[in-house]
Amino acid sequence: MTDIVNNRYEFVYLFDVENGNPNGDPDAGNMPRLDPETSFGLVTDVCLKRKVRNYVEIVKNGESPFEIYIREKAILNQTHERAHQAIGAAGPGADKKRKGSSDEVDKAREWVCRNFFDVRTFGAVMSTGVNCGQVRGPVQFNFARSLDPIVPLEVSITRMAVTTEKEAESQQGDNRTMGRKHIVPYALYRSEGYISAHLAAKTGFSPQDLDLLWEALVNMFDHDHSAARGKMNARKLIVFKHDSMLGNAPAHKLFDLVQVGRSTDDSRPPRAFSDYQVIIDQTGVPAGVTLEEKI
Repeated sequence: MTDIVNNRYEFVYLFDVENGNPNGDPDAGNMPRLDPETSFGLVTDVCLKRKVRNYVEIVKNGESPFEIYIREKAILNQTHERAHQAIGAAGPGADKKRKGSSDEVDKAREWVCRNFFDVRTFGAVMSTGVNCGQVRGPVQFNFARSLDPIVPLEVSITRMAVTTEKEAESQQGDNRTMGRKHIVPYALYRSEGYISAHLAAKTGFSPQDLDLLWEALVNMFDHDHSAARGKMNARKLIVFKHDSMLGNAPAHKLFDLVQVGRSTDDSRPPRAFSDYQVIIDQTGVPAGVTLEEKI
C-alpha cells in the first residue's frame, strides 16, 4: 500500500438501538451510559472503534496488512517483541525488558503501522515491555449522543435451570433464578468523526484503509448482534471530503449542515427511525468540499 490518504475528511454517523443497551457503564451496574444533567444517552468513541476492529478482523481474518493490535486476549508485549524481531533488532529469547535504541523504536513503530490496521487508523501507545513508541491515529470519533433524552429500563428476567444440586433441592423444584437487564426502548445516536491527512502520512493510512473504514461503519452492527444490545442499525453516514490536506472549511460548519429533527409529535417519545427526519443543506456546502452519503 504505497498510496496515502491526502485529503481531510469529516463525517456524521447516525445509528440507533431498539430494546438494547448500546454501551453499558461498568461504574453504574452496566446501565446505558447517559449525561446525568440532561439524560441524553452516550456511546463512547472506544465502543465504536471496538466494533470497527471486530468487523475488520472478521472480513480480513488476520491477514497482513490488516491485523488487529487491540483484540480479545491479545498479549500486547508479545506483539512488541515480534516487531523488534521483524526489524532484526532482537532475536528469539532476547531480554524482554530491553527498550531499544531510538532508531530501533522508530523502525518497530513503522513495522507495526504497516501490518496493523487499527494502529495506522486509530493510533496506539506501544511503550510497554519492548518499546515500539506511540502512534497518533488519523481517524478519531466524538462520543455519540442521543437525539432525545433516554429513560433506561431495568427488566427482570428468570432462569429455569440451576447451578448445583443443593440449589435445586432448596428451591423444591421451583428453579426461577432472578436477574436483570438494562435496555433503552429506542434511541437515535449521532456521532461525528475526523480524518487527518497529515497524520495519515505518518501512519501510512491508505485509500484502501479508508474504504474499509466506511465499509465497517455501514455494516459492523450486522455482525455484532447480541441479546444485550438489542437491534442496532447504522442509519446515515454523511462524509465531507476536502480538496486539500489542510481542509477548506471548519469542521463545525460542515456538521451544522446536517440537522436531525422529529418528524412526528415530539410530545411522545420516539420509538423508530421514522420518527426523525434528516435534513442536509446541500446548498451550504462550501467550495472545495464534496458531500457524499454512504448510507
